[in-house]
Amino acid sequence: MTHWITLLAVEKVAKEGGLFDLDATLPLMAIQFLLLALILNATLYKPLGKAIDGRNEYVRNNQLEAQERLSKAEKLAEAYEQELAGARRQAQTIIADAQAEAQKIAAEKVAAAQKEAQAQREQAAGEIEQQKQQALASLEQQVDALSRQILEKLLGADLVKQR
Repeated sequence: MTHWITLLAVEKVAKEGGLFDLDATLPLMAIQFLLLALILNATLYKPLGKAIDGRNEYVRNNQLEAQERLSKAEKLAEAYEQELAGARRQAQTIIADAQAEAQKIAAEKVAAAQKEAQAQREQAAGEIEQQKQQALASLEQQVDALSRQILEKLLGADLVKQR
């Protein structure tokens, strides 16, 4: 039975002109659609477009700012690296100069110590020579004294004193 009711409704619609009727409702629907499009455009699409454009501009500005900061940071890093390299070269120069100065001072101290040791050796040799001369002089005096004593004993004390 429901089948017959559906069939009757379809026949009635078919008699009235089909799916689209070209009466006053079609232009009214078109006007309603255009009004809806204008209202949606004014209330939704334009503000949404402005918000999207604003967001895009914000992102673009942030990207440009980030690129500028990155390039500035890279320049600073390069400058710091150059400064660090210069400081390292300067430190190496200072270290090399200090090592050369230390070697020079060490060589001077070694030379001074050798000179002092040589002076002490010469002084000791001089003292030994002086003591040797004193010992020889003392020995000569003793030899002379012994010779006199021998002569006195052999010849007599009176004869030796006259000589």
